[in-house]
Amino acid sequence: MTRPGPRRTPASLVGAAPATQYTITCDTREITALPGQSIAAALWAAGILAWRTTREGGRPRGAFCGIGACYDCLATVNGRPNQRLCMVPARPGDAVTTQEGTGHGDLGV
Repeated sequence: MTRPGPRRTPASLVGAAPATQYTITCDTREITALPGQSIAAALWAAGILAWRTTREGGRPRGAFCGIGACYDCLATVNGRPNQRLCMVPARPGDAVTTQEGTGHGDLGV
């Protein structure tokens, strides 16, 4: 049986002191990100687990493999569709929008 205690995080275990936080947006919701953090990690930390829907069926998708191999984490970043959020570092002011299907709805493909 484990005893309740303070919440342990990877940062607290190694004594890390992250640099200043900054803000990005996801579908107009403000999210806090840390320098060096991927956009997917920032969204996970904010409790957002899905940011794309599939082409067929509209099923929700988010990060799956976390190493850029599966393409489940695609989203639109600063107007550019099909960005793998597990691979894209968060930058101050980034605007992430949920991607539906291919991200090229305006092209009719």
